[in-house]
Amino acid sequence: MFKAIFFDIDDTLLSFQGYVKESMRTGFPLFGIGNYNEEMFPVFQEVNGELWRELERRETTMAALLHKRWNVIFDALGLSGDGVAFEAYFQEALNTSAILIPGAKELLSSLHGKYLLCAASNGPEFQQKNRMRIGGLAPYIDLWFISGEIGHSKPNKDYFDTCLERLAAHAEEEIPPEEILMVGDSMTSDMGAAAFGIKTCLYRPGYQGEALTPQPDYVVNTLLQIKELLI
Repeated sequence: MFKAIFFDIDDTLLSFQGYVKESMRTGFPLFGIGNYNEEMFPVFQEVNGELWRELERRETTMAALLHKRWNVIFDALGLSGDGVAFEAYFQEALNTSAILIPGAKELLSSLHGKYLLCAASNGPEFQQKNRMRIGGLAPYIDLWFISGEIGHSKPNKDYFDTCLERLAAHAEEEIPPEEILMVGDSMTSDMGAAAFGIKTCLYRPGYQGEALTPQPDYVVNTLLQIKELLI
């Protein structure tokens, strides 16, 4: 049924949330910002999520997002700090962060060679590739579709058009969108692939069957459930 699988990276294969919490816990004292507590994380999620949605809608650029992100977060938390300096710290540490989502390596290793496996991620090219390498996942990836290199972000049409063109060139044949599965955690950037005919699989731990809008083709609680879909 499927010939290629597109995998999001952050919070699908590698835990971005885990990294953020650790960077706030260790970085805040270093920058004299104070001590981190768990009540701060939802604020980060809300602000960061809205900034990424602005990027997806092409209302901002990656450079602008990274320049203002932590200043907006600090304002929302009522904290005083140099957001630009903290972003530099955050990005440098993120380059080497590789906290694996449970089942990620087992899943990729079991699918490698049976499907064309593609990393389809928004973010800087070096950062995403290096994190996947450190995490031991890079050897299983056949093609890299990283927004920082492509010049467009998910879920924009230009991004997915480029992915499909490069996939066809690699496979030496056109692969119809319905023979591609997009796996990710985001209802916007990842499940947005459905608008271009690509089948979608939402990774959502704790999912209990509640209705989603739009409804993905598949929803899984664990990555290893994806193996069952592909049998």
